[in-house]
Amino acid sequence: MNKQFLSPVFAVVLAFGAGAPLANAATYSNGTATATFNVTLTLQANCTIAATPLNFGTSGVLTTALNQQTSVAVTCTNTTPYNVGLDAGTVAGSSIASRLMAGTATGNTGTTVGFQLYQDAGRATVWGNTQGTNTVAGTGTGSAQSITVYGQVPAQATPKPDTYQTTVTATVYF
Repeated sequence: MNKQFLSPVFAVVLAFGAGAPLANAATYSNGTATATFNVTLTLQANCTIAATPLNFGTSGVLTTALNQQTSVAVTCTNTTPYNVGLDAGTVAGSSIASRLMAGTATGNTGTTVGFQLYQDAGRATVWGNTQGTNTVAGTGTGSAQSITVYGQVPAQATPKPDTYQTTVTATVYF
């Protein structure tokens, strides 16, 4: 071999190391560094409400009271005080003291059946929509709380056959 040719090759081998292992980033470390960050969540007092229908079923003559019950579910943030109110319904002339369902058949919209909603199974306390007077109070737990609504169609003069209905709005105040 030519001596001039070996000198530059030899110089390269000496400069870079013959057979030296390549550097592995996973095995070489110059130290570590860390950083911290805050994780936050702000919860505000909040409530939701859901209601299930109240169905008095099918009846003939209204000579005795018809009693049924349903429920509203209130979900409020933990420790949040609330009140649940029920309005008079959507039938014209209906009030908290004298709730009405109206006939739904054509030509029968002025015919009504009286009913009432109560806070208790004995049906002694009418459930209304005035906070601190006739609403139901509670305190949120962070989970759904079921509240029973007791309904009654009292004995009354029976109007003509039809399906009678109204829409009552349940409101949670918090």
